[in-house]
Amino acid sequence: MKKIYVVGIGPGDQKKMTVEAQEILGECSVIIGYTKYIEIVQEYLKGKKYMSTPMTREAERCNMAFEEAMKDQRIGFVCSGDPGVYGMAGLLYELSPKYPEVEIEVVPGVTALLSGAAVLGAPLIHDFSVISLSDRLTSWELIEKRLLASAEADFVICIYNPSSKGRKDHLKKACDILLRIKAQDTVCGLVRNIGRPGQESRIMTLAELREAHTDMFTTCFIGNSSTMKIGNAMVTPRGYKNV
Repeated sequence: MKKIYVVGIGPGDQKKMTVEAQEILGECSVIIGYTKYIEIVQEYLKGKKYMSTPMTREAERCNMAFEEAMKDQRIGFVCSGDPGVYGMAGLLYELSPKYPEVEIEVVPGVTALLSGAAVLGAPLIHDFSVISLSDRLTSWELIEKRLLASAEADFVICIYNPSSKGRKDHLKKACDILLRIKAQDTVCGLVRNIGRPGQESRIMTLAELREAHTDMFTTCFIGNSSTMKIGNAMVTPRGYKNV
């Protein structure tokens, strides 16, 4: 069978993977993915052939999966969260015309957007947007335009990839853009290492988020004008009446 299953492993913890994802990976003979994700699944998926590449070598990783699939092997291509949300499903499909014999099936997973929101409470109960601050594949000018549009439309905003070693000030720049429109005391939250050892979360204002330390394993949530803190939870009301 020449087939690649593009599998979302959620935050990585086996308990937070879907039953379907676990069953499919259990049936695959070869597991391919980014080095960090392979290290995670190796802990509970034994007896597999593992192959990986580091960050920035995504195309090589995809071609590797196709070449292995051409050997009539069932391939599990793992992605954190969901493979269709900042994942590798799109690139695999883009490269697939070179391998018409290989079938692709996407297996959804729980995104950082969803698992992080659950840690904080209920910040995504109303309309929201999701924006990555990584400008490796998207220009900062376009990212800035999307941040402004989301703020003007009063969306709750979920921020992926807020900073990295090479982008230490990107979250601060993004907050400065949002502060042109949003109030300094807008309720925000962040979650780091979602569903993994060392998970931590905080609820704060937008002004405080501007100064927060984040990394590639942090997901940030910026509330809309109605978002509030209730106890220890970040909550965006849907607008139900008489409750």
